[in-house]
Amino acid sequence: AANQEGGQIDQFKGPGFTPIPSALEQGALAPAALRSQAASWGSELKAARVNLEVAPVMDVVPPGTDAQNQPIGALQREFGHDPATVTAHGVAFLEGMHDAGEAVTAKHFPGLGRVAGNTDFSAGVVDSVTTAQDPYLQPFKAAVDGGAEMVMVSTATYTKLDPDHLAAFSSLVIRNLLRDSLGFKGIVVADDLGAAAAVAGIDPGQRAVDFVAPGGELITVKYAALVPAMVGALSARAAADAGFRQLLLAAATHLLELKLRLGLLRC
Repeated sequence: AANQEGGQIDQFKGPGFTPIPSALEQGALAPAALRSQAASWGSELKAARVNLEVAPVMDVVPPGTDAQNQPIGALQREFGHDPATVTAHGVAFLEGMHDAGEAVTAKHFPGLGRVAGNTDFSAGVVDSVTTAQDPYLQPFKAAVDGGAEMVMVSTATYTKLDPDHLAAFSSLVIRNLLRDSLGFKGIVVADDLGAAAAVAGIDPGQRAVDFVAPGGELITVKYAALVPAMVGALSARAAADAGFRQLLLAAATHLLELKLRLGLLRC
């Protein structure tokens, strides 16, 4: 997997990889042209044996607020400043990656375009605006309808959705909004639960349990040293709780089904 968004967020550079413009610059292209270019970028990833693109970013940053929006706007990671532009270009990027045979990850649900801090570096990042009927959810709905294999859930708090939990730990966000309202059937993946400041005050094992309990399926963790504690906590909870054990089994099965569909299983 790779964050190969363009601009400042390119993990692969050099021979074999075309420099990708920022998402904001991509948003100035015609969607058909962007789809064609994304297919080319996806083919380069495919040639490098990368099979999962951790993009597109479907967050909408309101006009004139780029500088104040540290996770998205300040880095020019948004396709535009309104839901329609982000939808058209985000879907074009998604379709191009699919044309190249890449699986994709729409992020950062339910949106980081209207927060100030970056959850990687700041704790207590809060969105006090987004509602369950918010127009800024339209790009995510379009990504779901467009066949995004994964949706990444953020580690910010959304006070009008669930004031008591980070989104990645919220049943109201994952089950009620993403699954039930938006109809997402793919893999629910967490934004980083390893190095992110947003989760630094939570025991690593508890982070894993708190993500799986409301329906999370794939954990992103920057520090490999935390994996044993996470696996241990998940195993212990599964041994003590039959309901949780079924959730864990369902998550693993769902991931294997996706790998099978993508031709990634050898058995």
